[in-house]
Amino acid sequence: MDDDQLLEAFATLTIRNQDFHHREHLRVGFTLLRRENNDLAAAAVTFRALLQRFAAAAGVSAKYHETLTWAYLALIAERMHGHDYATSEELLAANSDLLDHKAGAIARYYDVAAITRSPLARAVFVLPVVK
Repeated sequence: MDDDQLLEAFATLTIRNQDFHHREHLRVGFTLLRRENNDLAAAAVTFRALLQRFAAAAGVSAKYHETLTWAYLALIAERMHGHDYATSEELLAANSDLLDHKAGAIARYYDVAAITRSPLARAVFVLPVVK
């Protein structure tokens, strides 16, 4: 699926939960940022609502994670700035560290295991600890 098709499938709940992984989260984030001219706040409001709805429809509402949602979207926006990636796949090819959820880009800012387990970070955006 191209970016627009993926976003459409995600927004209309026609993509199955088992087919929506970390890579697809990143791709949808990219597509929403592109549509919002890299406006993080505008894209985040939409992304957050769509993710929560998707998780609820899949029966996994408890999996939604506020901190990781915002943190990854901010990283994608940062990586998009000054570049003209035509697709999410171009972005990911140039920034493969975004794909590594355990030791990649996010691990520079968070202890991934700890933040993933944190009920507070799941419910509200938690700023990273300066390392």
